[in-house]
Amino acid sequence: MRDKLLIALGGAAMLLLARNILVIAGFPNEASQGAIFKIIFFHVPVAIAAMLCAAAALVGSVMFLLTRNFKYDAVAVAVTEVGLAFLAANLVTGSIWGRVIWGIWWTWDARLTSALVCWLLYAGYLMLRRAIEEPTQRATFAAVFSIFAFIDVPIVIFSIKWWRTQHPQPVFWGGGSIPGDWYLAALLNLLALVLFGIVLTVVRLRQEEAQREIDSLRRTAHAF
Repeated sequence: MRDKLLIALGGAAMLLLARNILVIAGFPNEASQGAIFKIIFFHVPVAIAAMLCAAAALVGSVMFLLTRNFKYDAVAVAVTEVGLAFLAANLVTGSIWGRVIWGIWWTWDARLTSALVCWLLYAGYLMLRRAIEEPTQRATFAAVFSIFAFIDVPIVIFSIKWWRTQHPQPVFWGGGSIPGDWYLAALLNLLALVLFGIVLTVVRLRQEEAQREIDSLRRTAHAF
């Protein structure tokens, strides 16, 4: 039953994403930026999806420290990996957009830099987990690091409002004159990504369950 639900969610996400691409392709080009502006319909939703994953990882990490229940640790690592992929997609789409509009792939803008630091922090979280073999110690250190890494998330979100930099001001979240159907397309893309993220997280959770069983067998073998 769970497998069928996952397949249904994944299928719905892919169909919705395909539908969105067709709709977005039919939108007129933006007056000043042309067709490249349409990348915003993916650039912004993947960023929001990544921040949602970071928030879920924070909750999972805090719950693990409070309860010592490894299922929360599994949720934290699974959703962190998915969020890291979303954030990477945000950085890549932003670089492509910047190359067309600014003529450069990257600039050390506050928004871009804070997003890169966020990616490096959560990549460091995964590296930390690989460096520690003992399960309880690994989960504890990783939870503390995840809480620390989340400090950068509000900076990523609000840097676009706190500092006037090369990165443009918010379009969907800044009182801009965006047509209603463009807002809807962005929201539906976000929905598709969230559904896809849920599927990936559940699949990754299964891998974590298998890893915990292996760790348990390893501890039993060491006891003998």
